[in-house]
Amino acid sequence: MQTVELIYGHFPGLSQKQQDQFAALFDLYTEWNAKINVISRKDMDSFYEKHVLHSLGIAKIYSFKPGQKVLDVGTGGGFPGIPLAILFPETQFHLVDSIGKKIKVVEAVAEALGLENIKASHGRAEQFKGPYDFVVSRAVTHMQRFLPWIKGKIASKNLDPDRVNGLLYLKGGDLAEELGPLKARISALSRHLDGEFFETKKVVYLPKSEINNFRG
Repeated sequence: MQTVELIYGHFPGLSQKQQDQFAALFDLYTEWNAKINVISRKDMDSFYEKHVLHSLGIAKIYSFKPGQKVLDVGTGGGFPGIPLAILFPETQFHLVDSIGKKIKVVEAVAEALGLENIKASHGRAEQFKGPYDFVVSRAVTHMQRFLPWIKGKIASKNLDPDRVNGLLYLKGGDLAEELGPLKARISALSRHLDGEFFETKKVVYLPKSEINNFRG
C-alpha cells in the first residue's frame, strides 16, 4: 500500500505542517469512508496516488498565488480542492458539490486539518456567482457540458501577470473530440508524475476568453 511518502517525494519543499496535514488525510478518509462512501473502497490502497497526487497534478502545471480565489466544481469528497488547499495555504478555495453528504465530509476534513482557506458549499455550480480567478475540477463531466456551468464566473483582472485566469481541468484519455474547436493547452501529467496511473492523465487549461465565448 502506498504511503504519504509518495507526496513528499514529488513535493520536497513541504513545511512540517503541510507534511503532517498530508499524512493525516489517509486516516481521516478511512474513517469517513466507513460512514459515507466518498472514495471507492478498492481505491483506498492507492489513495495517495489516485486521489491526492492526482489532485496535486494541477500544481505541476500552475502554482496558485496568494490572494487568488479558486472554485472546485463537483469536489466530491474534496478533490482536487483539499490537497491543493494544503499546498497553497494563502490561496482561497471554494469547494462545491450537489451532494450534501459529500460536503459534510469536506467540512469535517478541512476542520480536522485546520484548513482556514477552504469554504465548502452544497449546491450546483450555477448557483455560485464568483468571481474566481480559477476553476478546478476532476473529470466531473464532458468538457462541453461543463463549460456552461462556469461561464461568467472567471474574474477579469489577473492577479498573476504571467497566466490568464481560467479553468484547470483534470481529465484522461483522448481529448480531441471532447475539446473540439476549443483552444486549450493540454499538459500530460506523465511528464511530471511517475507511475502507470498517470500515463493517460492530463491537465487541460482554458483561458477565460475560451470559456466566456463558448457556445454549447
